Amino acid sequence: MTQIEVIGRQLAEVIKSYSADYIEARLEQSRTSHITYRGRELESIGKTSAVGGNIRALVRSGWGFVSFNDFDDLPGRVELAVNQAQFAGNRASQLAQVEPVVDIVPWDIDRSPVTIPLAEKKRLLDEYNGVIWRTPKLQTSIIGYGDSHKKVIFLNSSGSYIEQERADVTLRLTAVATEGSEVQQAGFSLGSKGDFSQIQGLHHQVEQMSQRAMELISAPQVKGGEYTVVLDPVLAGVFVHEAFGHLSESDFVYENDRLRQIMTLGRKFGSTELNIVDSAAVPGLRGSYKYDDEGVPATKTYLIREGKLVGRLHSRETAAKMKEKPTGNARAVSYRYPPIVRMTNTYIEPGSASFDDIIGDIKEGVYAKNWYGGTTSMEMFTFSAGEAYMIRNGKLAEMLRPVVLTGNVFTTLNNIDAIGNDLEMNQGGGCGKGEQVPLPVANGSPHIRIRHCLVGGK
Repeated sequence: MTQIEVIGRQLAEVIKSYSADYIEARLEQSRTSHITYRGRELESIGKTSAVGGNIRALVRSGWGFVSFNDFDDLPGRVELAVNQAQFAGNRASQLAQVEPVVDIVPWDIDRSPVTIPLAEKKRLLDEYNGVIWRTPKLQTSIIGYGDSHKKVIFLNSSGSYIEQERADVTLRLTAVATEGSEVQQAGFSLGSKGDFSQIQGLHHQVEQMSQRAMELISAPQVKGGEYTVVLDPVLAGVFVHEAFGHLSESDFVYENDRLRQIMTLGRKFGSTELNIVDSAAVPGLRGSYKYDDEGVPATKTYLIREGKLVGRLHSRETAAKMKEKPTGNARAVSYRYPPIVRMTNTYIEPGSASFDDIIGDIKEGVYAKNWYGGTTSMEMFTFSAGEAYMIRNGKLAEMLRPVVLTGNVFTTLNNIDAIGNDLEMNQGGGCGKGEQVPLPVANGSPHIRIRHCLVGGK
């Protein structure tokens, strides 16, 4: 029995002796490694391990939260959390009812990435860095690799006791090319739920990335204006995550009167072909798990179904406040934080159109791929594509410099008039909310076509 398993059994008994509306504990043991290159040089390499836990107590709608990384005086930790909650609350507590669960979730990866020697990981990344620097005109490059393996024990005053293990692997590469005053960059990212082999054998993809950075220097810039735009699965997945998914997190909805009016269940936001889902129950993805950090089973939640808003993402508290069912979306990035409402694997379900169907009747448009980043403010968004091409008379034409797309998310959803049959999930990113970043997630989509999309350019 591991240290946190022993502590978990002790805590299950300790919390029974304290008076509160609800008490939960989360214990975590983790190992991580990272490797970073900047330019030709190795910038940072290392391994870390951590162990800790937290107590969260609810009294008269007030929460108390205590985190710790030693296990001395567990009764004192519980008492402090309960006392905090008593000071904070003055109304009846609201928490959606969930059946207690006792479960040990088996480990589903043959080999944890943290057990692979750092030297072996470095050899692979040295090869990728060598491929990058075979390309002329490069100014600099960045490679960032990270992995983790953690075991988490969750228990609460209702009788739940859950042990779960998970692993995570991420890799992001960027090449920056210059010529005179011109600077362009290209990159890609990917990840997996602990499978190191997913980042092996990428030499050709790395070479293409580096060459694209160089080619972008001489690529033309699109003329700014309104176009029919086709998004690839990566950029469409980022769009649905950033521009719409965060608006579906019910703590945002509950706390914002204007958003609550906009996000009214039953409201039409797109064609009958449009279905948007968040699901931690999809096996094998970075945002997947069996139970969230409140011990609620993972679900498949339709946010938009046949063009209408039908759901949103909940913790137990937001579900009770909004008189809806919990969805298993309470997540914490580590034991140092309380769980908050977060996405898991968010995607647009596939339609019936082929890629040729989607671009076939576009006289002049833009094909936008990959992503650099973007910003959102309520329903307004701005995203930078990592790669773009003109579409002329139903065919892909010349490469463009990366384009910027902007607009209102609800107008844009209504302007989606074709959805591809080629769903792909992107696992290269990490979600940030508040101070809790990066949280493992996945997002995806088939190719989608958007009419009347504003594209920034010359």
